[in-house]
Amino acid sequence: MKFGALLMPSHPPEVAIGEGLRRDLEELERLDAFGFDEAWIGEHFTTGWEPCPAPDLLIAQALQRTKQIRLGPLGHLLPYHHPVELAHRVAYLDHMAQGRYQLGVGISALPSDHELFGIDTSNGANRRMTFESIEMMTRLWKEGATDFKGEFWSMGAVQSELPSLGYHLTPFQKPHPPIAIAGLTPGSANHKLAGEKGYIPVSLSVSPDASMTAKHWEAVEEGAARSGRTPNRDDWRIIRDVYVAPTDEEARELALGGIMGRCWREFLLPIYLGLGLGPFLKTDPSMPDEAIDVDYVADNLWLVGSPQTVADKIMDLQEQTGGFGHLTIVSYDAAGEREAWERSLRLLMDEVLPRCNRAILSTAGSNQEVTA
Repeated sequence: MKFGALLMPSHPPEVAIGEGLRRDLEELERLDAFGFDEAWIGEHFTTGWEPCPAPDLLIAQALQRTKQIRLGPLGHLLPYHHPVELAHRVAYLDHMAQGRYQLGVGISALPSDHELFGIDTSNGANRRMTFESIEMMTRLWKEGATDFKGEFWSMGAVQSELPSLGYHLTPFQKPHPPIAIAGLTPGSANHKLAGEKGYIPVSLSVSPDASMTAKHWEAVEEGAARSGRTPNRDDWRIIRDVYVAPTDEEARELALGGIMGRCWREFLLPIYLGLGLGPFLKTDPSMPDEAIDVDYVADNLWLVGSPQTVADKIMDLQEQTGGFGHLTIVSYDAAGEREAWERSLRLLMDEVLPRCNRAILSTAGSNQEVTA
């Protein structure tokens, strides 16, 4: 198993944009130095807690300041970008990254973003726009500029007879960089597409019931069956909030009292509940939404505790979901608690990850003995 991180990137609304950008770059440098395998950067337009409308600009800067970590948006909200233009930006950034770039995409879920761009999503237009955009971009990268007339966008073959004019900017990675797409609900069409096309499936795991997250993989398998593919669980990313400290009590106190707790209290919980996603957060369907507070989330959803406790929680998640290859932790703007946050990251990489991988290898060895 490998560990990655998701920078939404979250910043308290009072933090200036430039200062938030500086903190994001420092966090990416930190994740790289600590040995994280990858980092993803979110894209949104209408929330002060996630002030990043251009993750590719942040990635371009971070590539100059990191050495090993793979970087990518998670994701570009495809309804808001013309596919031909975005395909060129992605290809250009892929050359800058020299193999360290991954493309994450999304359908856009925030009603305020839909309203700003004037998109009526009542009939699922944002999802159809996303899937059409992916088709156009990958076709351009694989086949070059060809005539394409979609429901939302068009692309034309370049007919110029003048020398040196025509489509030429293909990605560094062939035929294109790895593509990831995230889903939140069981049976997500996003995950079915990931399985069908061989894309990286990412699960926004917001349910305390791991069987709900396990259904995400069932959707991947259903999609893969359409094209005769065999999906690999090592490609599956699951996103969770994680905080590690020497003791369970200290970890919980730091998580609740710090930026993680504040972000959930002021932003994430109101968003989830306001979007009608409360049922996903509940251990009991009969629970009222009012019972879901940050203490409840900390006890039922976050992976918080000592290194052994967090390793045990991750392995429980591994067992209940059937196994996944990457745990993606949510990274927060922890400028006010930098020492504790850095300690959490170090404990995660130095103590939690080895415990998990020893347990995985031990389980694999036991299974091989039983098979033999």
